[in-house]
Amino acid sequence: MSDRKRLFCNATVYTGDGTFCRAFSVEGDKITGVWKDKPEVAGPDTEVIDLGGSFVCAGFNDSHMHLLNYGKALEGADLTAHTGSLADLKDSLRRHLEEKGPGAGGWLLGRGWNQDYFSDTDRMPDRDDLDEVSDQVPIMITRTCGHCCVLNTPALREAGISADSEDPEGGRIGRRNGIPDGRLYENALEIPARVIPVPSLAEVKELLRNAAAKVNSYGITSVQTDDYCVFAGLDPLTVNKAYRELIDSGELTVRVHEQCNLGGAAELRSFIERGGTGGREDSFFSTGTVKILGDGSLGSRTARLSVEYPGTDEKGILIFSDEEMREQICTAAASGMNAVVHTIGDGCLDQVLDAFEYARSRYPGDRRDGIVHCQVSRADQLERIARLGLGVHAQSVFLDYDNHIVEELVPAEIAATSYSWKTLLDLGVNVSNGSDCPVEFPDVLKGIQCAVTRTSMDGTGPYLPEQAFTVREALDSFTSASAYASSEEDIKGRIAPGMLADFTVLDADPFTADPYSLSSIKVLSAWVGGKRVY
Repeated sequence: MSDRKRLFCNATVYTGDGTFCRAFSVEGDKITGVWKDKPEVAGPDTEVIDLGGSFVCAGFNDSHMHLLNYGKALEGADLTAHTGSLADLKDSLRRHLEEKGPGAGGWLLGRGWNQDYFSDTDRMPDRDDLDEVSDQVPIMITRTCGHCCVLNTPALREAGISADSEDPEGGRIGRRNGIPDGRLYENALEIPARVIPVPSLAEVKELLRNAAAKVNSYGITSVQTDDYCVFAGLDPLTVNKAYRELIDSGELTVRVHEQCNLGGAAELRSFIERGGTGGREDSFFSTGTVKILGDGSLGSRTARLSVEYPGTDEKGILIFSDEEMREQICTAAASGMNAVVHTIGDGCLDQVLDAFEYARSRYPGDRRDGIVHCQVSRADQLERIARLGLGVHAQSVFLDYDNHIVEELVPAEIAATSYSWKTLLDLGVNVSNGSDCPVEFPDVLKGIQCAVTRTSMDGTGPYLPEQAFTVREALDSFTSASAYASSEEDIKGRIAPGMLADFTVLDADPFTADPYSLSSIKVLSAWVGGKRVY
């Protein structure tokens, strides 16, 4: 990084406060000035960088994703392009096994299937399907949502799952006639995770390097990421050490706010006692937020609703008891940490809001607690979120898929107030935005398009068009609102003097583009601390 003053000019620059400028200057890793027009005299020691009329905004900040898990997914079989049919999915696994062989520890791992897209069947894959791929190599394929996976017979054997296995708390082992069918839901995914080899520190760093480079290509300069539960047996402090070493060697190309998912109150207390969290240690890495998993996903029918899923007597899964949820949030609050809770179903949202209200009454203070996802919701719950002063970490990109299923799975009166992030904005709630990558690709511009149009990429929708964001609201949700969510609004999220020089350059202006073409805008470059990382 050069300490020489640089002037970036000839651009449409959205500053983040509703205004625009044409040029801005950078010294070291900070923005030092903004101008409506190019200054008359740049100075002999100033490097002038002409941006050629492009559009510039603060660097994109994904407010909830899984960076380490994304690195893991990039190494395995990518099933996202092979989920149009079960037959194609199996063929792609065979090709991967033939061309690349199994991965570390002899397992073939894949991610990205979605049974709702299958054209040749209306069911999830099972152990028999994967046995057709191989009955020798252990195979585990994870649904795109990350809340369900399928194992073949060798993998079930390695994991020790049999007809005698009991369902873990907060999870379920799929069965057919009493015999495991290979499908695992929620906390049951932890069973095979215990026998999959744990990566070394060097391997963790490589996964993070690869994932960071990939998110940079989408214009992302900051992430709020849940990394600690990707590999069972991997010490969270080892993950922290991997980030620290990447920072020290100048190799980390994205700023990271860790949403610390430890699995339970006891584990959280141990993490705190071992010095795992120090709040914002520097501008590249911080650990001031606790992430808690509340329920499952709508696509896997494990999100906890207040009513049964159609044609079933199942409401979905609550990961924790009411008592454990309260204890985790109170433990975070007592230590001064923010708490954010994965909450997709309105049944889970009732539990989570009760827990936050309980914790707030005992540990008052200015914290940036929040709801991650906040999808299926009732009007009374939206008002309660605002009353409690909670933030929401939304994923507008989820509308691309969920537009096809929400009205089939959720009663009309509840669907009418679901995915209602505009209502939350109007109620004064800070709504940040993200991708939940690798659930979705970290495609910010696709997320912005979904937020503005409320339609899927195939034209399905619009779903509740009155909930559409303006372009400014959508951009702010990925920049200034995301910075606020992690208590970092004083250092990033806007183009202004004194802010970190994190910015994204696009080939077109989203404010003037066709709303239905926003996802086709190209990222020309991404800059972190004045250094071009893409």
